[in-house]
Amino acid sequence: MQITDLPTPQVLIDRRRLTANIERMQTAATRGGMTLRPHTKTHKSPRVAKWQVDAGASGIACAKIGEAEVFADAGFTDIRLPYPINPSNSDRLLALMERAQISIVVDHAAVATEWSEAMLAAGKQLDVLVKVDVGYHRCGIDPALATAVPFLTQVAALPGLRLRGLLSHAGQSCDVTSAAELAAVAKDEAELLRTLAAEARRAGVAVDEISVGSTATAMLSATEPDITELRPGNYVYYDRSQVAIGSASLEDCALSVMATVVSKPADNRIVLDCGSKTLTSDTGRGMVRPKGYGAVFAGLDALAPDDSLLIARLSEEHGVVEVQTGATRLEPGDRVRVLPNHSCVVSNLVDAVRLVEGSTVVDTLPVAARGKIS
Repeated sequence: MQITDLPTPQVLIDRRRLTANIERMQTAATRGGMTLRPHTKTHKSPRVAKWQVDAGASGIACAKIGEAEVFADAGFTDIRLPYPINPSNSDRLLALMERAQISIVVDHAAVATEWSEAMLAAGKQLDVLVKVDVGYHRCGIDPALATAVPFLTQVAALPGLRLRGLLSHAGQSCDVTSAAELAAVAKDEAELLRTLAAEARRAGVAVDEISVGSTATAMLSATEPDITELRPGNYVYYDRSQVAIGSASLEDCALSVMATVVSKPADNRIVLDCGSKTLTSDTGRGMVRPKGYGAVFAGLDALAPDDSLLIARLSEEHGVVEVQTGATRLEPGDRVRVLPNHSCVVSNLVDAVRLVEGSTVVDTLPVAARGKIS
């Protein structure tokens, strides 16, 4: 089957680029002496995760229990949840622990205590890592506060829990303004974690793992001493924002959306059949924030995006493209490819993606963990 035989909009995955991305990140982690634990939130596909594990990944990371349940059903046995799972989900987590080695994160004393009580009641032991805020200011303990080491000491002493180490996510790396700033984010993250780990060890707390997770900084983090694990997710597909950050090139981007021009109300405006339900409403991030809701390749064989075409606004099913200079040759019925701003959300919006080589469809990959948000 050819891609032109498919209805649109359609999410396409370039197999060659996907494979190259998997191999490149695994090589970087192995060379750095650390394990790679890909975050599956980007692809939500057991098929893709198996390719990652086959290439050398030590296990996987999932955002929510629902995702982890899908991957456990598919046979994955080492799953980390780098998300503050609430103890109200203890029954589901305990059931999951019967099928896989599970680890979670904690960053609050009451939550850690509740997990301890749940594990004691069930006669189980749960691996936990303490989430550390390294500058993104979302979740995690502040490593600069005097309470940081006492919190680690408290968690390490809780029965039913086994403290594995520290875990962080430098999400601020997606909003840097220069390569030097990106390098500083990776270095500062590693130094904060190293310092906290050293302080904890002096207090008698074992810290066996230091896990970091961000595609933007992954290649830089892979060269940092004492880091034991990388957890990037987006690297498997990349997207327009990662290109703007500088962590990928256009040639690395494996995911695109094939769309059809469905209307041309004026020479300087066309409408695509990919709206917010396909491209998402995420705007671009990066050193120079990309404008619009994706980069338009004006033709299925185009090698570079047409910078004169700006996806200026989205309705649920409409992508309104404004022509910035002159007129466009595109007419209703023509097909284009769009490089989305954020590939992780795009793959969660479809039931399946098409694996392609050039213009040939070679496989269909179900997005099995789609919509698993609890």
